[in-house]
This record gives sequence, structure tokens and C-alpha cells, in this order.
Amino acid sequence: MDEVSVPGRRRRHHTDGGAGRLRLVLRRRQGEGARRRTGGLLGPEAGAPAEPDGSAEAGPQTSRSSEPPKTPTDQLTPVTGTFTKKQKEYLVDRVPKGMDPAAVLQTGQETCDRLTYLVKVDRDTAVGAVTTGEIADAKPAVAHLCTQHKDLVAQASRGYADGTYKGKQLRPGRYRDVTPTKNCSWQITGANGKDLASDSSDDGKRTAVTIPKAALAFTSTGCYAWLPEGDNG
Repeated sequence: MDEVSVPGRRRRHHTDGGAGRLRLVLRRRQGEGARRRTGGLLGPEAGAPAEPDGSAEAGPQTSRSSEPPKTPTDQLTPVTGTFTKKQKEYLVDRVPKGMDPAAVLQTGQETCDRLTYLVKVDRDTAVGAVTTGEIADAKPAVAHLCTQHKDLVAQASRGYADGTYKGKQLRPGRYRDVTPTKNCSWQITGANGKDLASDSSDDGKRTAVTIPKAALAFTSTGCYAWLPEGDNG
């Protein structure tokens, strides 16, 4: 039997604006493409990036609280051909009832396509897109459909998107920002809210920050994402 192969689509990749331009293109196409294929049934996991907040752990987050019932594993069969073992493992508990499993598989494969393309252009931007959730659902897609990007997802899980992180969410070490805006600012506070370090950038250039062991909170605004460096990476 033939295994399922989702036809590729010709895409226009925007590179004229650099990494920041790529990030904007990702944000727009991520939500539009996934919702168009699935009719909106996949909810926030299929498209838009999660909003960071102080209670969320670092790295990409998804919500499953309002998802519809899933198709049982023994009913995950394509209209034609068959799924490979890895494809079926990816689809388990991911296909809403009444939806073609091949459409969900295509979402995962396109996630892999986006990662592969961004890595070639700017690896930091690819990692940052996973950290912020702009490339949503990357972890399961990489685990089953494009395992060559496992190290990228692992690095993204140790990064920080814009937001506030406290206590156990903090990992001491050095971090660099990715495609910051001209309004990038950050602050590290310790006991009793003492300002341990803070700064801002008005030129959009990349910078680095060290989170010390004494830190109790780290807040980032307009910096997009911070990725770990050295032994911390």
C-alpha cells in the first residue's frame, strides 16, 4: 500500500526584510493557513502564538481546554494509501472527529517545512519562533515528522519569550535576544524587588543578558525572544 504524501505547495519566501520580516510573515501565515485547512477545529494549537504571562513556563505553550473530541486511534486512516508508523504516532489524539487525518498531518509537515526553511536563513530566528509559539505545535511535529530539528526544539524550550518569569521558571545563565524591536527593554529583580540589572535598546540591535542565581524575576518587553548561550544552551 502507498504511504500518504501531502502535496507540496509553492510558497513565496520573504527575505528582503531580514529575520524581522520573516517573523512577521510567519505570524500571518501560521494562523491563516492552519485555520483554512481545518475549518478552525484545531483551536489555538493550530495557529496563533500563545500570549506570554507570568504563570506560564518558559518555552512554547499550548492549550487543550476547549478542543473537540478526538478520532480514536484505530480509525486514523487516510482516504487513500496508509500512514507510516511515525505519521500515525503524530496523529494520535490530534485529529478532531469528522476531520480528515491527512489535513492534520499536513499541518505537521508544514511546521517542519517552516523550520527547515528558517534554519537555512537564520537559525536563531527559527529557535525564537518556536520559543514564542509563532511556529506552534513544533515539539510533536519534530518528534515524529522531522527529527533532525530535535536540538532546535530543545534549545527553544530553554529560552524566554517576552513576558515575566519568576521563581522556578528562571534558569541562571547568559541569553541573547532575537530580532528585538526598537522598544526592547528588560529587567532582572531580586529579593524585595531589588533591581539587579535592567536596560533597553532603541536601535533594534541584538544584545545579551545574564540572569544571576540571585534573580527572582525576569521581565522582557519588545525583545521577542531570548535564547540560551554557552553551557546554558
